[in-house]
Order: sequence, then structure tokens, then C-alpha cells
Amino acid sequence: MLLLRDTTTEEALLGTAREHTGLVRDSHTGTVEPAALGRKFTATLQAALESGLYERDTLAGLADKALAAAPESVIADLVPQLPFLPKQSLSVGGHKAFTRGLSEFLHYYESSGTTGNPVAAPKALDDLVVNTINIGEQWARILERSDRALILINAPFAPAAYQFEKVLEYLQVMSLRPWVDNITGDYTRVLRLTRELGVNVFVGPPSRLLEMVQFAYRNDEPVPAFDKLLLMAEQTGPGFVRHLERLTGATAYVAAYGSSETGTTAVTCERGNLHLQTQSYVLELTDDSGTRFVDGSPDRGELVVTTLDMPGRPLLRYRTGDLVEIPGTPCPCGVATPLLRTLGRSQDLIVLEGNGIRQNDFEAALWPERHSGPTVLNYMLVIQGKAVVCLATTDVPVDGAWARATADRVQGLFPGYELALRPVEKLPPLASLGQYLGWKLSRVLDLNDARNWDRLPDPIRGVVETTLADLASTPEK
Repeated sequence: MLLLRDTTTEEALLGTAREHTGLVRDSHTGTVEPAALGRKFTATLQAALESGLYERDTLAGLADKALAAAPESVIADLVPQLPFLPKQSLSVGGHKAFTRGLSEFLHYYESSGTTGNPVAAPKALDDLVVNTINIGEQWARILERSDRALILINAPFAPAAYQFEKVLEYLQVMSLRPWVDNITGDYTRVLRLTRELGVNVFVGPPSRLLEMVQFAYRNDEPVPAFDKLLLMAEQTGPGFVRHLERLTGATAYVAAYGSSETGTTAVTCERGNLHLQTQSYVLELTDDSGTRFVDGSPDRGELVVTTLDMPGRPLLRYRTGDLVEIPGTPCPCGVATPLLRTLGRSQDLIVLEGNGIRQNDFEAALWPERHSGPTVLNYMLVIQGKAVVCLATTDVPVDGAWARATADRVQGLFPGYELALRPVEKLPPLASLGQYLGWKLSRVLDLNDARNWDRLPDPIRGVVETTLADLASTPEK
């Protein structure tokens, strides 16, 4: 609970926390009354009247209908009548999204700006408390008071690091939140603290964890061992999860899914499944066949989010651009809310002459379920013409035979292209920025645009130049 000098506000906030905790627990057991969510949606519409993002006359009419309607049916009846809010509109709208003065927020944050201009994403007292409880009630199934957590999220303008620090406070789990310079990439202090403090939980993006492990190998430091990995902010499929578990000896969880704009829309349970936070969001899927509510039945499409607990910056039918799947199966953990699997952003796809290659497919081939011998720690793909070069760091020195065998394992994903794998000591800094840029922008470098050569520092540029020349001189089979 936050400590506030204003005792009236503090008491009101405590009431909000108690009420929402009860709602979360009802949601977990599947006993939330539709009328409770309908009343929250009606309040959201009323708040949105003060936002500059929406056409006021249309919204006012729907808000009046909501007040007059039965609360148990208002979501089903009125949400489909709202227009979509595209990402671009929110990006351009900026502070127009606010329904309160800036001084009424607690902290100012922005999104990373991966898919457009950074979006203002400040935290108010009420939505901070609600989001903390949503995450904390799920993470309580995984974490214990005796755990010690390292939060390693280099994102000063995004709310994630602070939000997860508040969650760990909520659970009374000790945490530390250091910073690693993106230029030097020096993890010496972080590795020392992890050892000395007996840290057993990692909280952060996979790319940052890989950077730390790679630094340890390169500098003859002990590779950090964890019990639990709480991963977020990047697409992390089964192959990637297996890889991180092998490296650290931990059990890995894709711990949370959401964004700076929306808050956390899904949180993991102890079975490693992401549960939608249906007590705080109205969720829909849209594709070429139309738009429908997420009701727990099997489905997939682009996720559309309407917030129910962000009155200071309400989002109505916000198109996230994220492709997701609803498996439609109950979770063995017993939490009743629908499960979600992330499929990546709609634009996060390499298209080579009509052949779409997704991150999960590539990583499943690179890090197979059964594995022996040297391990690829991290990778980056470089494309030019009909050639694909996979730059890879490894845990031990490797020879040409190993590199050729590994390339053969993933070659089938690139029909019509020549693929070569080249071990390097260190990857370009881009590969450690997955949480900021997304997979395609951080791990795939298209040299058909000559300007991208400047993103390859020496000596990596020389490795790529030599490899491309060798592939070009190889006779066609």
C-alpha cells in the first residue's frame, strides 16, 4: 500500500484496494457478476467524455444509453457501437487522452515508441493500485516471502520496472533494481550483487537476461543461476523459454503481457499460462471475418482492449496490433479466467517472397527440445538478396562443422535462400534491445537497404561482408 500524507486520499485508496482484491478473487473463481463489470464500463464511458480522443457527441449518446441500460447487458449492447481507436490515433493524440490534469497523476511515463511516436502513459493512484493487485494476486501463486528478486529493465520512460517493484512490495518480496549502461554493457556489478545477495528470481525481458549470461561467459564470470524467471516485454515462445531454462537452471514464466498504454492485460499462473484480467478489461478479437468478444472459446486475431480501471486515461476499443490466440481450455491451476497465448505483433513477420517466418518458428529450430553439444546463446539475422547470415554467440568455441550442422537445422525455414551461421564474440547492441524495438527491428537486419550497414559495428561488419561474399561465390546447387 502506498504511504500518503493526505489521510483522506489514503483511506479512499485503501477502500479501492480492498474492493478490487475481492473482485480479483471472484474473477479467479468465475463468480464475478456481469452487472459489476457493466457498472465499471458505464463509469469508463462517463470518464471518457473528458478525453479529447473521442467524438464527444457520439460518446455522450452512448454514455446516456449506458446510464439507462441494465448494467448486466450494457457491455454486450454498447461496446460494438463504439468506433475502434487505432494505435496511430493514440500516438498522435498524446495528452488529449487525459481526463485529469497532469498534476493529478503520480508518475509520468511513455511507451517505447516501437510502432510510432511514444505514447504518454502516466500512472495515477487508482490504476497503479489496481494493476498491482491484478499482477500480485497471480504472482503470489509463484513467489514466496523468502525469494529475492532482480528487476533488470532498462526502460526509464516506461512504467514496467516501477510497476513490478510495487508488485514485489505488495508481496513483501525483497528486490533490487540496478541499471546497466546500454553502451558499455557492463554487468559486473549486477552479477556480483546477484551472487552476494543470493538472488533467485529474475524479473525482466529475455534479451536483457541473455545479455547478462553472455557477458558472464565472455568475462569468465559464473553464469547466474536462478530458481524462477519472470519474463515480459518481448515475444517469448516455447523454444526461447526452454533455452533460458537450460542456461539458468530456472523455471521460466512468461510472467505478464500488456503495454505501457493498456497496463497488464494478462498475468501468468504457476502452470505458466497467461490469464486474461477480465475484471479490468473488456477484450475483443478482430480480423477479416469481423470482431467478437473474448468469451473463453477457442479463437485468434488482433487483440482489442477497452480499459475498465483507467479513468484518468480511458481507452475504448484500442487496437493493440498484437496477434493472440485464446486456446479455449481450462487451466489446471484452477483460475477461471480465459487463457491467452501471444503470437507476436501483426507486423513482426519476415516475408521472403511470400514465405512468412515468425520468431517462434525460427527459435524452435535453433533451440530444439532435445539438445546436446555447444549452445547458441543469442542470435541476429542479416539478410541481403538471396543470402541470410545468422550471427550467433555461443557458450564454448565452435568449429565450422558445428556451424554448418546448425545452419542445416534451420535452413528449411528459408526456401530459396542460402543460409550461413557465423559465430561471433558479441552481437550488435540492437540484439539486446528487443523490449524497445520488437523482434524484427532488433534481430533482423535487412542489408538490401544500404543504410543498415552502419548498424553493424566492427568486427561484425567484416564477418558479414566475408560471409555474403562467400555465399555469392558458391555455385548454385
